[in-house]
Amino acid sequence: MPIVQQGSINTTALIVPDLYVQIVPPQNLVINGVPTNVVGVAGTASWGPVGEPVVIGSMTDYARSFGAVVARKHDMGTMVATAVQQGAADFRCVRVTDGTDTAAAFQIPTTGFVLNALYTGSRGNQIAIAMAPGAKAGSWRFTITLPGLVPEVYDNITGSGAGFWTALADAINSGQGPQRGPSQIVVANAGATAVAPSSFAWDFGSGVVGTDGAGVSATHLVGVDTAPRRGMYALRGQRCSIALLADADAASQWTVQAEFGLSEGIYMILTGAAGETISAAVANKAAAGLDSYACKLMFGDWIWWNDQANAVLRVVSPQGFVAGRLANLSPERSSLNKKLYGVVGSQRAGSPGSGQRGTFSAAELSVLLTAGIDVIANPQPGGAFWGVRGGHNSSSSATTNGDNYTRMTNYIAASLAAGMGQYVGQVINQDLFRRIRATQLSFLQNMLGQGLLGSRDGALPFSVICDATNNPLSRTGLGYVQSDAQVQYQAINEKFIINLEGGQTVAVTRQTLPNTPGALVA
Repeated sequence: MPIVQQGSINTTALIVPDLYVQIVPPQNLVINGVPTNVVGVAGTASWGPVGEPVVIGSMTDYARSFGAVVARKHDMGTMVATAVQQGAADFRCVRVTDGTDTAAAFQIPTTGFVLNALYTGSRGNQIAIAMAPGAKAGSWRFTITLPGLVPEVYDNITGSGAGFWTALADAINSGQGPQRGPSQIVVANAGATAVAPSSFAWDFGSGVVGTDGAGVSATHLVGVDTAPRRGMYALRGQRCSIALLADADAASQWTVQAEFGLSEGIYMILTGAAGETISAAVANKAAAGLDSYACKLMFGDWIWWNDQANAVLRVVSPQGFVAGRLANLSPERSSLNKKLYGVVGSQRAGSPGSGQRGTFSAAELSVLLTAGIDVIANPQPGGAFWGVRGGHNSSSSATTNGDNYTRMTNYIAASLAAGMGQYVGQVINQDLFRRIRATQLSFLQNMLGQGLLGSRDGALPFSVICDATNNPLSRTGLGYVQSDAQVQYQAINEKFIINLEGGQTVAVTRQTLPNTPGALVA
């Protein structure tokens, strides 16, 4: 009684009399939507791998992987911190340097034993080491500490002369078993050392100083798309839905980011230079040739933010606030009229206590939004709070210039790309068409049921065609299968008009509510 998978035997050519059980897999596949809350960030840091995406879920994670927030331009931690305040909790962080970064190092006095920080950066200057008698008689314990990380303890190191130092280097570099793995702080080189071990305590501050290489430009942040990838291009394949390059305000790099956003299905958050004028912002965008739904360009009215890590009030890019807010919204929604947290002022409005108070007039907002430039402002239509004033991307087309268009299009496309590939390689027949259509309809129906899709009149806002009508023999005979889907997105209420007719001579017409006899509505 053979048990086989469907398709693994030719059921029209069986010879041996027997019972054949075929396992038939589910015929209607289902699609689970891809995440829309993953934020990619590229910027500088004082620690961590360079050009390597690291998963970050909180500021605690960030501090452990990249060090503290640094009060300087292009700091990655600043962008993550402002995004976290908006509710974002899933990041792919890429550290960028200008190539001058160095790793801290320390040579234990009177020996040739050298310890190098695992990563470049100034945080490595805080590494401390200590040697003391171990738990077992005649052994030694070596401890490595770095603020923010759990101390690493290598105990019961034995030996004499060069053998001891070699054993210590092996323990640091390779670990001492499952309970004490290789160091995540330093790399050791025993050198030619025969000195007997003794107790000591040192810190790397007196050794070779580590540097951050933080003098980056927008070009460094964009990076290179060849192996090993650097900067923005290191975010390829990370399934980010939103991304930003920290403080990359050079207009010359905007269209490069737009192209990357289109190719990866990522909503790129751009920014103008701090303190720019409205006329300069419009001119810079036009000169750059930026006109794409893949980007959201923020006006260079930078934000006053209370940097608690450094106990200072400073001006930072609006990118982190916007990216974090979008990440904390369902993709069918707009950033328009949504509260932003942590904003204490802007360059135009002034910082708290400055006595300055400036707002954007309707005419100024009209110029910015017409040009495809958004801005963080206070007040909002919903009240006196800070928020994104337009909810637009940088496209000049009214049909594609909403946050919701970019995010919904990217979401649906990425979800289909992730789930529909299972049908490639299958036999083309009517059943395949049915299953392809059923899978897409099921996904779109789920979106409708969860409110991501809808219509103003209750009509079904999507359709899928995959049958003989759009798959003629001349195409299927060459191995092509085509599925045509139409999806109507929900519009965003941007211009809310209330008509009020009032006066003592107004004649009020009243209507009876349907199915409610006697009830009146004015």
